Amino acid sequence: MKILVTGFEAFGNDAINPTEELLKQLPSKIKDASIDTVLLPVVGKQTDRILREYLYTDYDCVISFGLAGGIDEIRVERVAINVDDYRIKDNAGNQPIDEPIERNGKNAYFSTLPIKRIVEKLNTDDYKASVSNSAGTYVCNHVMYEVLYILEKANKQTKAGFIHVPYLDTQDKKPSISLEKLTEAAITIISTCIAYDQDVKVSGGKEF
Repeated sequence: MKILVTGFEAFGNDAINPTEELLKQLPSKIKDASIDTVLLPVVGKQTDRILREYLYTDYDCVISFGLAGGIDEIRVERVAINVDDYRIKDNAGNQPIDEPIERNGKNAYFSTLPIKRIVEKLNTDDYKASVSNSAGTYVCNHVMYEVLYILEKANKQTKAGFIHVPYLDTQDKKPSISLEKLTEAAITIISTCIAYDQDVKVSGGKEF
C-alpha cells in the first residue's frame, strides 16, 4: 500500500506551518504502507501542477494536512467546494475572489476517506476531533478539491481527503498542539485509513 501525505509551507504572518513540521516527523513506513510526503506551496495554481505529477502515480490514499489557525481540535473535512475566494493573498500575491477552481468541474467533492472512523479513533485516543463541513475557500479547500478532481478525471480509485490542524505550541498562539501530539494524531489518522476501507455509520452532524 502506498500513501501520499501533503502539507504546506508557511503563509500569511506565520513563520512556520505546523504541517510542514509534521511532514518532517512522519516515518517512511506505517504498518505495511509506504509513506511519501510532499510540501506544497501556498499558491493554488502551483499546487495543481505538483499534484498532477504525483497523482498519476498509483497511490492508494492521499491525505492532505493544512493549518486552520484558531481551531482547538483536529478537523476532518467532509467536503471541498469549487470556489477560490481568498481572505488574504497567497504566497505569490494572488487573491482570487469568487472564482471556480475548475471551470468545468463539479460544484463539490466529498472526502473518500473514512472520516467518521478517523474522528472516532482520534477521540478514543484523547485527541479532540470532529467532522468539519467546510474546508474554507483558501488554498486548503483548493487542494482538497483539486486532488479529488484529478483523481476522478484519471479514473483512479485512490481514497483522498483533508485534515485541518491547530497551531503548534511553539508558535505562541492559542489554541495549540505540540508537534509530538500532532505527529501521533497524524499516525493515528494514517493507520485508520490503512485499516478501514469503509466508514462507520454514526452521526457527525452539527447545528452550524
